Amino acid sequence: MEGIVNNWHREPAPSSGQTSLADIAVEAGVSVSTVSRIANGDLGRASAATVAKVQRLIAERGYRPNPVGRSLRGGDSRLVAMLAPNLDNPAMAAIAASTEAALRAVGYVMILCDTHDRPDLQDEYLRAMRSRFAEGFIVVSAVASPELEASLDRREPIVFVNRRNPYGGGPFIGIDNRRAGADAADHLLACGVRAPAVIHPAELSSTIRERVEGFIDRLEERRPGLCVRRYDGPGGNHLDCGYAAAKRLTAEGGWPDGVLCPSDLMAYGLFRAAGEQGVRIPDECCPVGIDDNDLNDWIAPWLSSIKIPYRHFGDAIVTSLRDLRAGSSVGEVLLPHKLIRRRSGGETIEN
Repeated sequence: MEGIVNNWHREPAPSSGQTSLADIAVEAGVSVSTVSRIANGDLGRASAATVAKVQRLIAERGYRPNPVGRSLRGGDSRLVAMLAPNLDNPAMAAIAASTEAALRAVGYVMILCDTHDRPDLQDEYLRAMRSRFAEGFIVVSAVASPELEASLDRREPIVFVNRRNPYGGGPFIGIDNRRAGADAADHLLACGVRAPAVIHPAELSSTIRERVEGFIDRLEERRPGLCVRRYDGPGGNHLDCGYAAAKRLTAEGGWPDGVLCPSDLMAYGLFRAAGEQGVRIPDECCPVGIDDNDLNDWIAPWLSSIKIPYRHFGDAIVTSLRDLRAGSSVGEVLLPHKLIRRRSGGETIEN
């Protein structure tokens, strides 16, 4: 980690064959100063149509501002951009806090952008942060999008967190999600669960899919022929998804005696549905979550959960960025997880 400040350096100035501000201005039919303002994030002095045209041309032509000119105006940016969805999710907030602290420790400033899991916002922030001379990008729970693909084609320094690169390859920081699902299955079986179920969002991310598949595969391995009920739920966040999926689950077959919730927030939604129906958690239905965010000790003493070491993500992310900027080969970093078992009285036992 100590070498990051020296290892992160600007690429050489673009060659004369690359697209310039003047080229973009001619093609867009506007002045060079207009293109410069838009490229640097000043979007309020041109029409929406002009902004859209210039941004599209910048993306299509792969224009990058000249770092030498930037240095003459005040030095390297020392900025790193993190793009993450749904920052009201404690897991996303924990990743952001860990990364900000790790970057600050080596002299960098992090800018945090909430993509709301939308490809268009992800692209907007990638363009905006590039125009502000971000020296690296951290994309948490990435989705496929045109600007992300273009950024990868330009070999910009990008580290993927929580979800792998949707286009394959590249640095990744996360856990073994299939193993986490399998460990959750082992926990429910150890608790004596005989009629397990799993709930998940209607739109499956790769992360959630791996957790669910790992859970079901382990149950089939250890209890061949065991029926695992599976229900999804719509909603803009995992609280809503968990609540809706639990309502469907119980309406179409009654309460299971154990259930995988592939995020803690989904478990909170299930807990509310259980309370409305007078079902005692975890005595009558034993849920297991994945995250074990810090709120659990305060509001969910009933929830056993797979603990993901979000507090250690930051150091791993910064190390990967350092190596990427230095030209080293960077692959996956899978951090260890562990099961935190909670009893109804709030006692915790780490496995």
